[in-house]
Amino acid sequence: MSLEDIAKKMCAKGKGILAADESTGTMDKRLKSVGVESSEANRLNFRETLFSSDAMKNYIGGVILFDETIRQKTSLGISIPELITKNDSVVGIKVDKGAKKLAGSPEETVTEGLDGLRERLAEYYKLGARFTKWRAVYNIGKNYPSVQSIKSNAHALARYAALVQEANMVPIVEPEVLMDGDHNIDTCYKVTTDVLNECYNELAIHKVSLKGTVLKPNMVISGSTCKNKASSEEIAKKTLDCLKKNVPSDVPGIAFLSGGQTEQEATKNLDEINKINDTNFLITFSYGRALQQSALKTWAKEMSDKKAIHNVFNHRAKMNGLASKGEWSQSLEA
Repeated sequence: MSLEDIAKKMCAKGKGILAADESTGTMDKRLKSVGVESSEANRLNFRETLFSSDAMKNYIGGVILFDETIRQKTSLGISIPELITKNDSVVGIKVDKGAKKLAGSPEETVTEGLDGLRERLAEYYKLGARFTKWRAVYNIGKNYPSVQSIKSNAHALARYAALVQEANMVPIVEPEVLMDGDHNIDTCYKVTTDVLNECYNELAIHKVSLKGTVLKPNMVISGSTCKNKASSEEIAKKTLDCLKKNVPSDVPGIAFLSGGQTEQEATKNLDEINKINDTNFLITFSYGRALQQSALKTWAKEMSDKKAIHNVFNHRAKMNGLASKGEWSQSLEA
């Protein structure tokens, strides 16, 4: 398959990407929140349960894994990548090493992980990965994000993307403007515009073929503590307008991060965007918590009740699959 074919398969109509690449530290917090010990066996049990569901065949085009998970074997003795591929989903891997303090602007971060990346990519390809993810993070504040933060992160994202395509994999480019803060939706629009512009400038300089990439952006949304929150309709209009003006048309797929939205907010906003999507972009989801949270709570109550866990996960995945086509409605959530 060409990189463009892989990118299109990840974002195929009615399907999206399951972000299951939480680090061990993040999984510790998630499992602790539902009263379960964060052992390697428990992390594997939860993820294998999700990856064995019908939702994988019907609504999930790709799965992003963490380093620990891509090396694990299932209870049936096959590898996690084999299980995912068997369900006709594409295997992906998070390759960045996290957001670290930005020298010269310590309130901001730059994502690290370029050292040794070429060698790690070769290993991940052998383990079954066909796409990768790298996340850059931007705060909105009085003086943020700075030009330094925008340029440093875009440069790193572009170097990463070029190396990934050299290794014959699809890079997910994830520049996340955080929703933390009391800023309004117009501030988010402006910052997201600046961030996307710089990312695509750098991707061009680094000769990255946009047809073989997927963009994982934030929605254009009000800050989490903003007093006058924008409606879903306004979020959809401003998000789509921002994408049309700042994302080159060669990009085949755009898979939104949920970024702190509730499960239903993330579904509703995606649906509103697709109801007015008049572009050629395949616009879908790349959700972590917004796909897994209800399933996690059900799993924590009774890990052996696979049917109940699958029912909850299948429902959430189906709702987002419908939203990726603009066919979701609140009445389906009952």
